[in-house]
Amino acid sequence: MTNLFLLDIQGLMLAFLIGLIVYFFGGLEFLIIFFVFLISAVFVTKYGYQKKRDIGLYEHERSWENVVSNGLVPVLVLFLPFFGFSSIGAFLGAVAAITADKFASELGVLHPSPIDLANLKKARNGKSGCVSLFGTFASFVGALTIGLFAHLLFPGSIGSWKIILLGVIGFIGSFADSIAGVFEEKGIGNKSTSNIIGSSVGALLGLAFV
Repeated sequence: MTNLFLLDIQGLMLAFLIGLIVYFFGGLEFLIIFFVFLISAVFVTKYGYQKKRDIGLYEHERSWENVVSNGLVPVLVLFLPFFGFSSIGAFLGAVAAITADKFASELGVLHPSPIDLANLKKARNGKSGCVSLFGTFASFVGALTIGLFAHLLFPGSIGSWKIILLGVIGFIGSFADSIAGVFEEKGIGNKSTSNIIGSSVGALLGLAFV
């Protein structure tokens, strides 16, 4: 079962706990959205398995740190109703951002010659703070996936045009993650903090515009 979600036992237990919190404070629709992220993350991680393995960029099992960096912001925004705000937009924006980042990072490494945002020069695959044309496109597709499921699950709140809006929000959140990756390469922060920054940007934009 750990292999199903590419998590070790600690990561799987924490993911289960986060799922319970999402269900308890958000409801079944929120939980489905979270599962869409988890399942799509497994798919894009497995995609191009052999090539990723050959270049040393395949991560088979992730631990609790990865679960926290992706799940912290979506969980925190569930408490917004206690402060008089709706949690739907912020939650969807955060999940769209982490999904977009997952698509960008896992599919982008398959594209040759990514561009380093620090100097706009070609860089090695897998380096933080880099983008590629294929990864950028994949990022938008990942965020649109969340937008589509959000439209199906929240038809009264998420109209068809908001599918595109969530795609844009997720893309911006993923790009913020990439910018944070530039500082990550300089020793300021790490992959977890970059993920949290990206999902925070997605949550704020979702809260403001969705």
